Amino acid sequence: MNDDFIKLAEEKMIKALENVEKRFTTVRAGRANPSVLDGIFVSYYGVDTPLKQLATISVPEARQLLIKPFDRSCLHAIEKAIFEANLGFTPNNDGETVRIVIPPLTEERRVELTKQAKAISEEGKVAIRNIRREIIEDIEKAKLPEDITKSKTNEIQDLVNEYNKKIEEKLKEKEEELLSV
Repeated sequence: MNDDFIKLAEEKMIKALENVEKRFTTVRAGRANPSVLDGIFVSYYGVDTPLKQLATISVPEARQLLIKPFDRSCLHAIEKAIFEANLGFTPNNDGETVRIVIPPLTEERRVELTKQAKAISEEGKVAIRNIRREIIEDIEKAKLPEDITKSKTNEIQDLVNEYNKKIEEKLKEKEEELLSV
């Protein structure tokens, strides 16, 4: 029963780390990546629908995304949604598909994206600390002997340190990716 706290904490921390990694993919690094369009919703017959459900998104070239809608009547809505998302690129509608040419990143934009990545990593660390707080509260509610409580609290702190280190490593990787020209 005592190891349940540690297992639960680790499961939650793994999910927090995966969330940070997923959010890092949305920070573009000059190369085309369909995941930069994950948060875009298109007004389709009056309903906000995720772009992924309305079209196939492919990468024909290193700096280009190709969006081919299943229903051509929503081309203008897709183009408008991408433009309004303010992602830093302009969609081009050719009547059948929407092409997005991803411009090379300026130094100023790279620094801005690095700050964005740091904010994502900080949110991940906050999530880890919140998990620690919840689990420690659960341990205290279980009214275990003091030595076991202290031991479990130390194990939880070791997990926190481990996952914070992993988040830092992911941040370093992302910063290198963003700052390399």
